[in-house]
Amino acid sequence: MSSEAPNIKTLVADLPSQPGVYQYFDKTGTIIYVGKAKNLKKRVASYFNKNQDSAKTRILVRKIVDIKHIIVDTETDALLLENSLIKEYQPRYNVLLKDDKTYPWIYIKNERFPRVAYTRKMEKDGSLYFGPYTSVFMVKTLIAMIKKLYPLRTCSHNLSIENIAQGKIKECLDYHIGICKAPCINLQTEGEYRKNIEQIKHILKGHLFIVKQELKKLMLEESEQLNFESAQKYKDKIAIIENYQSKSTVVSNTVNNVDVFSFIDDEKYVYINYFKIIDGAILQSYTMEAKKALEEDNSTVLLQAIIFIRDKFSSLSKEIVVPFELDVELENISFIVPKQGDKKKLLDLSFKNLKYYQRDKKKHRENVSAEKYGNQKLEQLQKDLHLKALPKHIEGFDNSNIQGTNPVASCVVFKNGKPAKRDYRHFKIKTVVGPDDYASMEEIIYRRYKRLQEEEQSLPQLIVIDGGKGQLSAAVKSLKKLNLYGEIGIIGIAKKLEEIYFPGDSIPLYLDKNSTSLKLIQQVRNESHRFGLLFHRQLRSKNFIQSDLSNIKGVGEKSIEKLIQYFGSVEQIKKASYKDVFTCLAKEKQSKLVFDYFNKA
Repeated sequence: MSSEAPNIKTLVADLPSQPGVYQYFDKTGTIIYVGKAKNLKKRVASYFNKNQDSAKTRILVRKIVDIKHIIVDTETDALLLENSLIKEYQPRYNVLLKDDKTYPWIYIKNERFPRVAYTRKMEKDGSLYFGPYTSVFMVKTLIAMIKKLYPLRTCSHNLSIENIAQGKIKECLDYHIGICKAPCINLQTEGEYRKNIEQIKHILKGHLFIVKQELKKLMLEESEQLNFESAQKYKDKIAIIENYQSKSTVVSNTVNNVDVFSFIDDEKYVYINYFKIIDGAILQSYTMEAKKALEEDNSTVLLQAIIFIRDKFSSLSKEIVVPFELDVELENISFIVPKQGDKKKLLDLSFKNLKYYQRDKKKHRENVSAEKYGNQKLEQLQKDLHLKALPKHIEGFDNSNIQGTNPVASCVVFKNGKPAKRDYRHFKIKTVVGPDDYASMEEIIYRRYKRLQEEEQSLPQLIVIDGGKGQLSAAVKSLKKLNLYGEIGIIGIAKKLEEIYFPGDSIPLYLDKNSTSLKLIQQVRNESHRFGLLFHRQLRSKNFIQSDLSNIKGVGEKSIEKLIQYFGSVEQIKKASYKDVFTCLAKEKQSKLVFDYFNKA
């Protein structure tokens, strides 16, 4: 027993050995946990008579200073009451099965000549509500089908017997275009209208077979009386229902009026999927996630979810398919754990949907976490470099000038702290003669930002130059020419000691080698260097190939390209037979020239 709550022992001893619901209170009088039990005394005592494996449960037990209970007649009543109390008080240590979304409902208005429409807000006005539906598209499809089948009024007039008799209401456009039979002027009786409403109720409950049977009966009656035009109208209505059915997810011809639940859990969350099956079709599909509070067993959590979801969707199915045995007996409800057959296929389909949902939720949380971490890195970088704006867009530059050949430069782009490789750019140095890194840097910075200005593209908040004071000063010259100096943050990073240089400041900044800011700057610098070297090697390789093959007189540039594409390298061309060369070029003279060039005696 907890020494902090000496009265707990007495409270537990006084509990009855009957089914019911127990509530734990902390020292502030707040309900911190609600549970249900077949035997209240035995269940509550188990919290205090043994060492709990779960740290969360141990913390809960230490906080309990009072226990209250409610006795009920059956386990079913206990489950329903537990669900009700959890929804009302939302105790800290319960798995909170809540859903903040507002789903649409289809309602039949409580009035004479009821209207049928949809809403996201239920009102206690006596109207009949169906749903909720997890898909607005499904709602609109159902209402469109209902309107095709049954002409209903859409006006909000009070169609009382007195108002109609006194001629206070006039027919509207809906009557003239054939989508309402004008009960407002006594052209449709209340009895006929109510018959349509009864069939609409069957449709909304998913019992399309009943509606089809009724329509077929009416069609045959009209046909027997030779009212073929009227019979055709009923036939058209049957076709509308069958067309709607064909678009529904029909999963079985043998399963009817069944609820299906699948369940997955991981370290922090539980996931539940629900299918409502009517006439072999999935009428509702709903998936939810809940964060774990205590280390409750899966059976307890799934039971809570079943009560919560069935209440949400007003389900009265007497058969519930579940993935594992539940230690509970509910009145007039049977739990089934199928091993094969159509119900097992339904359970597998539910589980498949749930796995995708779990994966998407995990991915979303990882993305949110990564974005949050990324923003923290950028905020730290802004602080360390004293930047005016958060550096969501960073560009890095490097010159590649190996042994004075093929002077090139690279520009890499980082957005939100990550490489945006589609925006990378290579530059061939155009205006600088010979190996002059400073002049080359000045040229590419000018060309890059002159173009961005002309194309009215977004500018970076930070430029990272691979180099020290000299390279940085050259880049600043170009920014000044473009009137961008001061608008964009710019730094240089020297390779030796990873010093950070700022324009006009001879004293470098040394960031902690483990800081996220330095690591991001290094990543930008290293990526610009790698990208520049790649381009430089490509140019050198291309020049080597072209210089070797271009020595063959009588072989043009197009033939050289064909040879490289076909053989892959000059080395392979050298080893090729005359037949292979001819297969590539399909020209006898040029094939002989190439073969003879590499096979001189």
